Amino acid sequence: MWTLALLWGASYLFIKLGLETLEPAFIVFSRLALAGLVLIPFAARAGAFAGLRERWRAVLVLAAVQVVVPFLLITYGEEHVASGLTGVLIASAPIFTALLAFAGFGPRVQGWSLGGVVVGIAGVLVLFASDLTGSSDLVLGGAMILVASLGYSVGAVYLRARFQGVAPLGVAAASMSTAAVLTAPMAALQAPAALPSLTSGLAVVALGVLGTGIAFGIFYVLIADIGAARASVVAYLAPAFSLAYGALFVDEPITLSAIAGLVLILSGSYLAATGRAPWQRRPVAVPATA
Repeated sequence: MWTLALLWGASYLFIKLGLETLEPAFIVFSRLALAGLVLIPFAARAGAFAGLRERWRAVLVLAAVQVVVPFLLITYGEEHVASGLTGVLIASAPIFTALLAFAGFGPRVQGWSLGGVVVGIAGVLVLFASDLTGSSDLVLGGAMILVASLGYSVGAVYLRARFQGVAPLGVAAASMSTAAVLTAPMAALQAPAALPSLTSGLAVVALGVLGTGIAFGIFYVLIADIGAARASVVAYLAPAFSLAYGALFVDEPITLSAIAGLVLILSGSYLAATGRAPWQRRPVAVPATA
């Protein structure tokens, strides 16, 4: 789990470094193509593609909603927003999931979950009020990243609704590969006229192989080993790493508002996702007796 947090937290740094000499759509396509090359052999070996052929339309929708749109928005957004703040804003996904449930796309939101939504929104407002209002480009970049977070949430709801009984690793491999095909035309228009810098090239390779392919593989292994609920804890570890990476490697400042926003968004996400206070024990299902 710590390895996964380290990799996912570094993804936003890799994007920032890739943007030094490469265009956003080309970065996204390269990332997805490399991730597909990593995931497909593992999924095929595990027999994880079973049941996907008859769901090809659903795979297409999932690839567009949960992969193509969010990845493009994040990468374009990072042209204006610091990589560390990007990681913090993406952590708001559970808050959007709770809002979708409130709108009727999931179980009813109430109590601690509803309070978590309020706390998380307060964290987003803190970031925009202090660190993301210096220019219209900052506001636009932050808004794009928030919409990407919403896309992750919509995709998660769609995934649960349309892919019951299908191995998650197969879904990940199929959606990443399909997304690579969808982004190929845009990538062709933004293909570099000259070789990128060594830093940008290595960053994109690391983003695709480590931050996307291997990271998703680890995540689905965790889901199989310890369950989805416990595996999702990694979402609360990665944003802190993204702030640290940005400060260490590209001299991004860590402001008090960034720390406050991080604490509020992560706290709100936790409450929204779990529906209980940290000191309350998770309910244990009692098996039915004969």
